[in-house]
Amino acid sequence: MIIPRIVHPTFKPHPASYRYFWGWLNAVFNKVDYERIKDVGPDRAASEWLLRCGAHVRYKGFDKWQQDYNGLPTGPLGKYKIQAIHATESCIMYRGFDYLDGLEHTEEIKLCKCIYIEDTCLERLSKINNLQESLRRLEIISCGNVTDKGIIALNTLRNLDYLFLSDLPGIQKRQTTIEMLQKAIPSLHVELDLD
Repeated sequence: MIIPRIVHPTFKPHPASYRYFWGWLNAVFNKVDYERIKDVGPDRAASEWLLRCGAHVRYKGFDKWQQDYNGLPTGPLGKYKIQAIHATESCIMYRGFDYLDGLEHTEEIKLCKCIYIEDTCLERLSKINNLQESLRRLEIISCGNVTDKGIIALNTLRNLDYLFLSDLPGIQKRQTTIEMLQKAIPSLHVELDLD
């Protein structure tokens, strides 16, 4: 005989339990499915990952942002190419960045209030060959785990025209960091709002 466990109606789990659960779930959302990438192509698989994690995407030739995972467009594979990614308060993290490997048309990425974005994410982003060619605009706002090291790693994004940095307390040597970036990418315009 199983005796049901009775929980008092005012019982509240410890906040650390919530953090652990959400951290685990977010890690699951970021797990890369390489078979899915092969089956549907990099843009569709990356769209699914980004929307599952709370980000939005805009496709080349379209003005509307895709926000609804269940409303992802269908049609011939390869028709919808990701041109822009807007990740505000999304749970994207390093382990999911392999989804970005095959993107060839992504010109703009905005990372805002993403608690899992850290230096290793920016280092990974800067090593993606296709993004080194296509990425033109990057905004990093209120991502508390980003430091000078992560920003300096962006120096391989050779076609980056515009970089906006705001509310990044981990950046301690802003002048040196920006000078290093602009030396590596002379055409780069950097806008700072770090105070």
